Amino acid sequence: MSSWRSLLLRLGEKCPEYAGNADFKDQIDACHSLVRREIEHSGDDVFPFLLQCAEQLPHKIPLYGTLIGLLNLENEEFVKKLVESTQINLQDALETGQCNKIRILMRFLTVLMCSKVIQPSALVVIFESLLSSAATTVDEEKGIPSWQARADFYITCILSCLPWGGAELVEQVPEEIERVMVGVEAYLSIRRRVSDAGVSVFEDIEESNNVVNEKDFLEDLWSRVQDLSNRGWKLDSVPRLHLSFEAQLVAGKSHDLSPVSCPEQPGPPGALSGIAFGRQKHEAELKYPQRIRRLNIFPSNKTEDLQPIDRFVVEEYLLDVLFFLNGCRKECAAYMVGLPVPFRYEYLMAETIFSQLLLLPQPPFRPIYYTLVIIDLCKALPGAFPAVIAGAVRALFDKITDLDMECRTRLVLWFSHHLSNFQFIWPWEEWAYVLDLPKWAPQRVFVQEVLEREVRLSYWDKIKQSIENAPALEELLPPRGGPQFKYSAEDGTDPTERALSLELKDMVKGRKTAREMISWVEENVFPAHGFDITLGVVVQTLLDIGSKSFTHLITVLERYGQVIAKMCTDDDQQVKLITEVSSYWQNSAQMTAIAIDRMMSYRLISNLAIVRWVFSPLNLDRFHVSDSSWEILRNAVSKTYNRISDLRKEISSLERSVVLAEKAASRAREELESAESKLSVIDGEPVLGENPVRIKRLKSYAEKAKEEEVSVRDSLEAKEALLARAVDEIEALFLSLYKSFLTALAEPLHDASRDGTLRPSGHADDMTIDVEDSSVMELDKDDERPKKSHPNGSGERKGYNLDEKQQWCLTTLGYLKAFTRQYASEIWQHIEKLDAEVLTEDTHPLVRKAIYCGLRRPLEE
Repeated sequence: MSSWRSLLLRLGEKCPEYAGNADFKDQIDACHSLVRREIEHSGDDVFPFLLQCAEQLPHKIPLYGTLIGLLNLENEEFVKKLVESTQINLQDALETGQCNKIRILMRFLTVLMCSKVIQPSALVVIFESLLSSAATTVDEEKGIPSWQARADFYITCILSCLPWGGAELVEQVPEEIERVMVGVEAYLSIRRRVSDAGVSVFEDIEESNNVVNEKDFLEDLWSRVQDLSNRGWKLDSVPRLHLSFEAQLVAGKSHDLSPVSCPEQPGPPGALSGIAFGRQKHEAELKYPQRIRRLNIFPSNKTEDLQPIDRFVVEEYLLDVLFFLNGCRKECAAYMVGLPVPFRYEYLMAETIFSQLLLLPQPPFRPIYYTLVIIDLCKALPGAFPAVIAGAVRALFDKITDLDMECRTRLVLWFSHHLSNFQFIWPWEEWAYVLDLPKWAPQRVFVQEVLEREVRLSYWDKIKQSIENAPALEELLPPRGGPQFKYSAEDGTDPTERALSLELKDMVKGRKTAREMISWVEENVFPAHGFDITLGVVVQTLLDIGSKSFTHLITVLERYGQVIAKMCTDDDQQVKLITEVSSYWQNSAQMTAIAIDRMMSYRLISNLAIVRWVFSPLNLDRFHVSDSSWEILRNAVSKTYNRISDLRKEISSLERSVVLAEKAASRAREELESAESKLSVIDGEPVLGENPVRIKRLKSYAEKAKEEEVSVRDSLEAKEALLARAVDEIEALFLSLYKSFLTALAEPLHDASRDGTLRPSGHADDMTIDVEDSSVMELDKDDERPKKSHPNGSGERKGYNLDEKQQWCLTTLGYLKAFTRQYASEIWQHIEKLDAEVLTEDTHPLVRKAIYCGLRRPLEE
């Protein structure tokens, strides 16, 4: 990388504001001198790179804004071009709904205003454009209230700019910015408060009296900005670097901005049905999602020195770094520990990362990304961050009873993976008390699931060794041992069946074909022994041959899957097939899930059969004590959903290809017709005015272009037919899934629910294991090592007041909501049928509430 690029990229990283010790003025002056000279030779290379730095390292925007302000003193044309490009990018981002780009470019323009590069009134005009669009959107008569998510986002963008430029706006254009503030307040008075029902990390099965008075994200941000205004726009988290160069910057020419235009409303105003409103609202929330849902894991005294707005700004920094550096985990961790703030923020950093890891309906990136970031941060801050993470784990563990089921699963996967990177070291003796709890208690189940996942990541003996300080927890380890082959010599199985299994093994060793094996089954085995024994012999034997490794399993299924497919042609037979698989791998939930998933991929098992098996009596009683059957169900639904998503993407691509092919064919045809029109007649005979060879070539091009168009159209029609079949398949899957939930929940809910609720009064105290101050991971001031708030890691504990049936209902309802939320986009496409066949008047209120919460659909519809 050239020196000026490197200097721009690393600008400010040695300053005290960015965890360094060099003077930022010297760094900016040095960078300014180098970039100024470079502009004279290759200005077209400098300004896009400078813009890219500002957009993708937004926590350093004050540095880049000050640098551009200095450049503006000597090269107005260059800076004018940069401002125009920024405005074009902002307009494009508004049209395409690129939320992060809109927000960052508006912050960039605000900082440029502070450096006298653009006029304050021009920035206010942009604010007013967004404000006007937002107010129109939520207007009941003229707007589309279902798209409030976009309106809220626009207002959030305005308010989030004020920590970076509010003081300058109030000083230079007080009346204009006051008009914006009044407009924001008016908007807040007409919009609907956004409920977190269905996407809250912590369950709220009962209606809380506090929900009505609780602020949503936008209202909370507004109160933080008001607090900032009341304190004279003074805050510690935004470095005001331009003030050190103010005497120079005032001499620069401030550039104007053209007004921006917000995209048109997505549809005509008017009254919408509940379903149409819900669909539009869901679409808007997908396109303009709420960026963060705060997790207050730690007590307030850990962040009590932070002003309300400082917390928001630090969250913005952290989320920006996580977003823009997602492909560079080492750089990500380095920037996260070097933010331009004068206070410690390890606790806030942990809460922000966990808020993203557990964000519902889904995090911006795969959970593994946040796992790696946390690992790198623990290594970057070995004296502080591991203790903070340990405190967060303890706090979440104490609240596990109220944790959303999907978040609970993510937490299990993250924690087991995290421990695997630190030699599986954890003070398990602190949690040994879970053995005194019922088998269905969420804390006990959590420990059990973490240990099971650790075994997957390592091996049984290693994990047993890791819990040597709490040897009693061995009871929660998964079974030790390999597969349970029904026809092994040690088992007392029928000799005839064992002989058939040996014969089948010999056929595999002899490289017999699947057709030969099918003939053997149909002629020699099935007539004499019936379906059940035949299925057991074939499935158990083939699984045993493929049990050595995942590759062996794939090979066996690819080579002899047709034998199983020939035998199991309907759902009843496939349910029995799954039962045989789970019987063979009864000691390994992982291999059971893998085998069933592979069989579904090879179309040996249907998704409907998997739903039926999961909700069979064999599994129902374990819904609340193990995640194994839910894992299999998640895999099946996810595979079906991904299939239809892939088809839609392929169809979208083919539709673009059809347009291109049509244009190419039309162009080739026009060229041919133009050439043929030049034919002339001499002495009654046609004479080619064009070269005959060219005419022939043009005909060939036209024919090929037409053939290509026809081919692409045929491909599109084939994919559309597949999509239509896939849509029917997923509709049948969701109906089967919901009906299975309803059937399974009907009797238990009738017996367990009291007055429409499952929790006993005072559940906040009764349901959790009350370890005194256990949610607080105190740090010893002397050596910054964690210390237990109770000497033996146990403390006083209250009884677990939920009986097994109540916990079973809560767990199953939690998974119902999680499935609904995860696949809400597809479920909304089939909501009419779901309403007609599932959400009838007889549906239990708690089942209805779980589904409606997952869809974020108002219960009063």
